[in-house]
Amino acid sequence: MKIAVYPGSFDPITNGHLDILKRASKIFDKIIILVAVNPNKHFNFSLKDRVELIKESVKGINNVEVDSFEGLTVDYAKKHNATHLIRGLRAVSDFEYEFQLASANEFVDSSIDMVFFMARGDKTFISSSAIMELARNGVDVKDLVPAPVYNLLRK
Repeated sequence: MKIAVYPGSFDPITNGHLDILKRASKIFDKIIILVAVNPNKHFNFSLKDRVELIKESVKGINNVEVDSFEGLTVDYAKKHNATHLIRGLRAVSDFEYEFQLASANEFVDSSIDMVFFMARGDKTFISSSAIMELARNGVDVKDLVPAPVYNLLRK
């Protein structure tokens, strides 16, 4: 069984994240979306809310689970028999960060491979921080986020 972990803050999950997830779900038998726990980072939504929003947003994708973890992602992956980490790339600026992250992960555990999915053209500008900025300024983000996120942002 091919198991992959898709780690991230998902603050909130976007349609860009879901696009990558749906494409990856055709390749892997099981994908665990791993929501970041970082007490040093400020999040727009609580860990509980992020996990719940993701669970609601991925209904219908049968080979996906949602979990959270504080610590090294490669340690989590190893513990759950995952052989791959899924990451998305939107622009060249993402590549440098992801390359450094992949190198660090390989140093910790070279048995875990990183798999990169390029964002589709119409989703390259979508980031969680951009979504929040647009929403705070009254822009309708309905086409950029799944319905559970949109409904929460409207409140």
